[in-house]
Amino acid sequence: MDYLSINKEAWDKRTKVHVKSNFYDLESFKEGKSSLNKIEIEQVGNVSGKKLLHLQCHFGQDTLSWARKGADVTGVDLSSEAIEQANSLKSTLELKANFIANDIYIFGTNNKEKFDIVFTSYGVLCWLPDLTNWANLIANSLVTGGEFHLVEFHTFGDLLSGYSYFPRAEPDIEDEGTYTENCDGEKSTMITWAHSLSEVVNALISAGLSIEYFKEYPYSPYNCFEGLEHVDNQGYQMIHKGQQVPLLYSIKAVKN
Repeated sequence: MDYLSINKEAWDKRTKVHVKSNFYDLESFKEGKSSLNKIEIEQVGNVSGKKLLHLQCHFGQDTLSWARKGADVTGVDLSSEAIEQANSLKSTLELKANFIANDIYIFGTNNKEKFDIVFTSYGVLCWLPDLTNWANLIANSLVTGGEFHLVEFHTFGDLLSGYSYFPRAEPDIEDEGTYTENCDGEKSTMITWAHSLSEVVNALISAGLSIEYFKEYPYSPYNCFEGLEHVDNQGYQMIHKGQQVPLLYSIKAVKN
């Protein structure tokens, strides 16, 4: 099964929807609003003058938000439509950025450049069949002392939605709409994989990275799942049997 072609087609289609959505609020971004959230801003810290690689960057809002903070940015994404939109946005805003349309595994095999920071966030790992190769490409892309930062949706939410928490040999194959408000009911075939927290952490450790930071959060900045409720000054939460569900986790790892 050619999962890359199937997922690329789906994300090319999604991108055309997302750039017009209130969820991504492109017009406000063009006027100067950052797309980054407090979690990643505080975790990553000062990026001025640093080389930053953004894996699975979609159409570049977060990448360009880091550029606005002074980073020398490179964004990589499977969707050629997303990268086309990212380059258009870069030109409109007159920002410096390098965008690459490629599968991140292929990028990792060919990349010779080293970065101070590798960053990826929010709904990225489920599209990857192999976290060992993922972690190795991160380690190989970092300078000594370089940092990897991940902010990701917690897999516990997937479990409550009926998906596997633990990795399985076969992926989930489903016809799904997108998560923005203007999905119009259109669906695409999408192929995803389950990854437990231990699999993520152990992949990074096995690649030679030292875990310096791990944290879980009961709130999400995005209202993109069923059953979420808004909490003032926090974001969105999910309550299960009277208790908060972990919705996000973040990791900082360093190459020694």
